[in-house]
Amino acid sequence: MTTLDEFTWMHIGAGSFHRAHQAWYLHRLRVKGDDRWSIALGNIRDDARALLDILTAQNGEYVLETVTPAGERSYEKITSLRSIIAWDEQLSALIAKGADRQTRVISFTVTEGGYYLNTDFKLDQQNDDIKADLNGGVRTIYGTVAHILRRRRATDSGGVTLLSCDNVRHNGERFHEGLTEFLTLQGDTQLTDWVTEHTSTPNTMVDRITPRPAAEIAGRVKDKLGIDDRAPVMGESFIQWVVEDNFINGRPALEQVEVEMVDSVVPYEEAKIRILNASHSCIAWAGTLLGQSYIHQSTGTVPIRQMAYDYVTQDVIPSLSPSPLDLAHYRDVVLERFSNPYIQDTNQRVAADGCSKIPGFITPTLVECYRRGQSPDATAVLPALFFLYMRRWHEATLPYDYQDGILDKQATHALYASADPIAAYANDSKLFGPLAGNAEFEQLLRRTINRLDAWVQDNSAVFAGH
Repeated sequence: MTTLDEFTWMHIGAGSFHRAHQAWYLHRLRVKGDDRWSIALGNIRDDARALLDILTAQNGEYVLETVTPAGERSYEKITSLRSIIAWDEQLSALIAKGADRQTRVISFTVTEGGYYLNTDFKLDQQNDDIKADLNGGVRTIYGTVAHILRRRRATDSGGVTLLSCDNVRHNGERFHEGLTEFLTLQGDTQLTDWVTEHTSTPNTMVDRITPRPAAEIAGRVKDKLGIDDRAPVMGESFIQWVVEDNFINGRPALEQVEVEMVDSVVPYEEAKIRILNASHSCIAWAGTLLGQSYIHQSTGTVPIRQMAYDYVTQDVIPSLSPSPLDLAHYRDVVLERFSNPYIQDTNQRVAADGCSKIPGFITPTLVECYRRGQSPDATAVLPALFFLYMRRWHEATLPYDYQDGILDKQATHALYASADPIAAYANDSKLFGPLAGNAEFEQLLRRTINRLDAWVQDNSAVFAGH
């Protein structure tokens, strides 16, 4: 039973990242003696039921293993998850917990594709999940949160902070705009007005490389701590969380555990999205094309590392300057982190959701280069790699299943079956926004794709498995 001075931070998205990042910070706060806040964890999709059942059996506790680039491992039992929310088709338990008066923060990690935004940052109203939720469903974050907020309004449960923890530029603002558009499309003006008065949506920047847990982690946990943990998680030793200090109904003392509470996350966010996230995708797509499985392998492949280095150096740093961050140093630290062989992060994980990453992480730099009168030769490498990568998907020759929340399979197959796939790709406004239809951009993309296609064919046998 929660007492009046105990509060709930509900998180939607039972993936590894939350358990290695936000849950770790809340755990550290509890270790320091502030146990007023605890986490209730749930999921929208029925793809984490086994994990939630395990966590329920373990009273929400699990071990986090972290590893440095030098291979130094440390272990910590995480105790901040005090409530595991069982999944059901109507999300009834999740909605009830979200509407509870003691729940003051609702955070979420639903991946870039989980926001269903086009290049104009408007909802993709043609998406089947959005259509279902506009009719009362709970397939998306918008439909789910709408149900929660209606219940809070009806029960006078007070305000709540809605905190995106995904790699989406201006994530709090984008979510707020998407939710407002969603409610407007539903015709619920009363709830829209209530949201304006009773919610806040701070922007955040989150960072910790967290691969999908490997089977051998449990054995190391058993050896080091003597614990039989069926749900351990592993991450790199580096961690960062920057949050705009705009919580409407109280918050944990996050600054006590080195969360950076700021007025604006924009400089941190732009550096992270364009330098870390976009480079990560570049390396994963290129490495997959060469037959490599792991990020550290691909980062250690000199031509691939050079692609990422040139992209940041030639195009991103000029786009983000001046900056309060040392962008060149940040670039070098990022590439060092990607080189960590002990993380065993897979190209499959990082390559996912490219249909959201191109417009979100990469197209802004393309556009800004042209605005400066500069040809974005180095940046064009990234969408060119994705074109070749998705051609492999079309041909069913990828070495693994590609996961993408907004992939239109029929349209993508049709693109590669067309008379001029590169022209169709370059003219895709969902990916390239204002550059779609730009002849100069199309020619740059064509040259780059053809050059990289030849490079892959010449080098696959050389670098595969390296």
